[in-house]
Amino acid sequence: MSPEARNLHWLLENLVEEVPGLLSVAVVSSDGLLLLSSDPRHAEDAGRAGADRPQGPRGSSADLATIVSGLGSLTLGAAKLMDGGGVKQTVIAMSGGSLMVMSISDGSLLGVHATADCDMSIVAYHMALFVGRAGHVLTPELRSELRQSMEARPAVEECAEVPRPRGPQDFGSHTAGSAQ
Repeated sequence: MSPEARNLHWLLENLVEEVPGLLSVAVVSSDGLLLLSSDPRHAEDAGRAGADRPQGPRGSSADLATIVSGLGSLTLGAAKLMDGGGVKQTVIAMSGGSLMVMSISDGSLLGVHATADCDMSIVAYHMALFVGRAGHVLTPELRSELRQSMEARPAVEECAEVPRPRGPQDFGSHTAGSAQ
């Protein structure tokens, strides 16, 4: 795995570790393919002896990727119809949780499914950090590598197994606002 791919995995793991209440996180390419995912609840389930991969829509990374891609298309179409410019983020607040989607500079999307009691300002802040740090390195070559690695890995894999880079300094001095 390239250093850039390891760095993105580290950023995703950091997002999940730093923000309480996240159920599932997915990075989706502009054409709707899952590039990165972290589903903490499923990773815990997979760690139990003999546990099968949980099925169904709740928290599933593949399902989240599908929803994020669809929302991205829908909100982009709405913004075009309304002459509203580019879509920066979409938030859906439900009684049982929240879904937030942020655009990444290359057309990819970051989607987060969180619990109902999660502090959405903290979620938004950490998502913006991820977008700012990841947006400039998500090249077509890296997207291709990430797609291939998602296809090659088992259905559930913890990001902790990926070697970690030194830290956010590896991403330069880009800020969250630079990706928008």
